[in-house]
Amino acid sequence: MIKKKSIILATLLLMGISLPSIAQIGEQRNNFAIGINGGVNLNTVSFEINNAASSQSKIKQNMLMGITGGLTARYISEKYFAMICGLQVELNIAQKGWDELYETADGQKDLSRSYVRNMTYLEIPFLAHLAFGKDRGAQVFLNLGPQIGFLLSDSEDAEGWTNEQMNIQKEYGKKIENKFDYGIAGGLGLEIRTKKAGNFLLEGRYYFGLADFFGNTKKDPFARSANRTITIKLSYLFDLKK
Repeated sequence: MIKKKSIILATLLLMGISLPSIAQIGEQRNNFAIGINGGVNLNTVSFEINNAASSQSKIKQNMLMGITGGLTARYISEKYFAMICGLQVELNIAQKGWDELYETADGQKDLSRSYVRNMTYLEIPFLAHLAFGKDRGAQVFLNLGPQIGFLLSDSEDAEGWTNEQMNIQKEYGKKIENKFDYGIAGGLGLEIRTKKAGNFLLEGRYYFGLADFFGNTKKDPFARSANRTITIKLSYLFDLKK
């Protein structure tokens, strides 16, 4: 895991170095746009059980659906050959968490019990924006960069469990110990740019969380507890400066 984090951070560092270099030799642009975004989150949590501290088995999950939305600001600084280069930052409210999956002895879904943890975050992604296409018309784009988040609220909804059973599941009733979240976000999308009506974007994005929201020491029940999110969103941007 440490090696994987190092590779990801090194990639981001190289991107940060290469983008200014491109800016020095590319065709200069000066386009600043702002707007709104909204969409759907499909969230799971990457759990790793600490066997030294817990006898709990693997946590199976359904995808938990939530909403996301907020503000977007984007600055396009240059065009290098066919590639349009810029930076994008967002301020979003996002619903995350997890929905546990239970099965009967014959492998069927057990509908007699459920557990859902709902977590709401304030999220700020800082993204490199790379696009290919026409200044007016269709563009295909890639967004990639770090993202941070702050937990605003969380709640749990459990049904069909006795107190004894809930004591076995260590995540039940457990407080969130780390409210600061961070990770890597990346997405692909299509943008339609118009002259008067603004710019319309459709994007599919994946967030790979690097922070654990539960404690992860040897005495804690979980060695890993990080968000994994698939987001499908629509954005509308209008140009302030061209």
